[in-house]
Amino acid sequence: MNAPLREAQLRRSPRSAVLPLSNGEVNFLWWFIQGSIMQVDVRRALWRGWGLCQRHALGWLCVEAAFRNGYLHGPAIVYAELMARARDALQRRGPLKLRRAAAALRAQGPCHMCDLGYGPASPGRAPPARMRTGTDPEPLRAFVAASQGEWMRFVCGRCVGSSVPARCRVHLLDDLERGVSVDLDGQQDMLQAIAFGADRYQASFQWERRGTETAADRAAFVAAVGWCSGWHMLCDVLDGAAPESV
Repeated sequence: MNAPLREAQLRRSPRSAVLPLSNGEVNFLWWFIQGSIMQVDVRRALWRGWGLCQRHALGWLCVEAAFRNGYLHGPAIVYAELMARARDALQRRGPLKLRRAAAALRAQGPCHMCDLGYGPASPGRAPPARMRTGTDPEPLRAFVAASQGEWMRFVCGRCVGSSVPARCRVHLLDDLERGVSVDLDGQQDMLQAIAFGADRYQASFQWERRGTETAADRAAFVAAVGWCSGWHMLCDVLDGAAPESV
C-alpha cells in the first residue's frame, strides 16, 4: 500500500449507539422508502441535487438498511444513475473541458429533504419502535464494513484531511472552480470504476441476476454515495473514524 493511501486510513474512535436523526426525518424516510423514488418529481429533485446532502443520504441508507435488512435497492438505483452521469461529465473533450466539467458537476437544486424543511430538530409522529429501528446504524455499518477494504481507495483526501488525490464531487468542483491543478484523467478513471461497480450492484437486484454482486460492487455503491455528497459524515458516523496522521 502506498504512502498516500496509508494517510487515508481511518482509525476507530468511540461511536454513537444511534444515528442522530430527528423524529421528523425518520418518519419522512420511513414513508420515503416505500417507493417515493418512483415519483417523477422526487427523481427529478434527486437528479438536480446529485442525490441528498451528506446528512440525509446517510439517514436514507440507515433507515433503508434497518427496515429492509440491508436490501438497498432504491438508493442503488439512484446512485448508479448519478455515477453514470458523473462518468459522462468527465469524458467531455475540447478546450472548454474543465469549465464544462465544472458546470456538469454543479448541483442545480437543493437536497430534497432539506428543501422540505427536514433537519435535526424536525418534529414527527414516528412511534418509539420505528425510531429505535430507524436510528440504529448497525445494519448499515455491517454492510459498509464488509467492503471497507475495497472502498477506502475512493475516499476523498480533502474530506478526511489526507494527501490522497481522490476527490468527491463537492471538492472536485471546488478545485475546478478555483483553478487548482486536477488530474482529471485520474478522477475520470476513478469515476469509471465506481460507475461500473455501482451499476453491477443495482443490476444484482434483478431476479435473474440476484446474488451476482461482489464486495467490489457493494463498495462502489458506498463510494457512489460518498462521491456525490462527500465522505466526512459517512466515515465519521458509520466507522467512528477520524483522519489519521502518518
